Amino acid sequence: MNTLQGKVAIVTGGGTGIGAAISKCLAENGVKVVINYNTSSLAAQGVVSSIIENGGEAIAVQADVSKSEDATKVIDAAIEKYGKLDILVNNAGITRDRSFKKLTEEDWRKVIDVNLNSVYNTTAPALNYLVNSDAGRIINISSIIGQTGAFGQANYSAAKAGMIGFTKSLALELAKTGVTVNAICPGFIETCMISEVPENIREQIQAKIPQKRFGHAEEIASGVLYLCKDGAYITGQQLNINGGLFM
Repeated sequence: MNTLQGKVAIVTGGGTGIGAAISKCLAENGVKVVINYNTSSLAAQGVVSSIIENGGEAIAVQADVSKSEDATKVIDAAIEKYGKLDILVNNAGITRDRSFKKLTEEDWRKVIDVNLNSVYNTTAPALNYLVNSDAGRIINISSIIGQTGAFGQANYSAAKAGMIGFTKSLALELAKTGVTVNAICPGFIETCMISEVPENIREQIQAKIPQKRFGHAEEIASGVLYLCKDGAYITGQQLNINGGLFM
C-alpha cells in the first residue's frame, strides 16, 4: 500500500499511552481512527480533539472489550460511522502484578479477560469486514513479557504469550485472504505503567537494556504504521521493539 489515506482503523485502549500514540500516528497518515476506551473518557476525547485539530478524522467509543457485546459495539460504531474497516489494533491491556502465591482468581481472570479474551471479542465481529478490505491488517500489541516471562506477572505473561499464539494461528488461516496478522512485542516503554515502578527498580531494568534506555510510545506506533503500510508480505510475525533486551 502506497498510502493509508481513507483507511479505517480501530485501536482498542486507544486513548492513553501506546494506544494514543498509535491513534495519532495512523491519523497523521490519513487513517480514520475509532478510538476505543473503557474508563479514560477525558484522555480519549483529548486524542480525538488533537487528531481533528491536525486535520484528521477520529471518534471515541466507550466499551469494555473484555465483554463480547461491548466489543461488538465498537465494530458496529466503526461501520456505522465510516462504512468499512481495514485495520484492527488490539492494544487494550492492564496489569495486576503479584507473585503467584498471592495471585487471586480475580487477578488472573481480569488480566486474561482484558488482555487476551478481548482479542477474540474484537476480531470475531471484525473479521468479515477486514477480509473485504483490499488491505486488511490485524496487529496485536503483545509484550516482551509474553516471550520471556517475568517475576510476579504469570497472568500478564500468559495473556501476552496467548496473543502471540493467536497471531500465528490466525495468520495461517487468513493468509489466502490477503489479511495479515502480526504481533508487536514492546519492551519497556515510557508509559504510566513504567512511571509507577519504583526508581531503583527502573534503574535496574534500564541497566539490562543494551541501548540503556526505555522506549517511547511513538516508536511502537511507528512499528504499527510500518506493518499497515508496508507489511503486505509480513504475516504471523513478532516485531520486537525492545532496545535489544530480547533477541
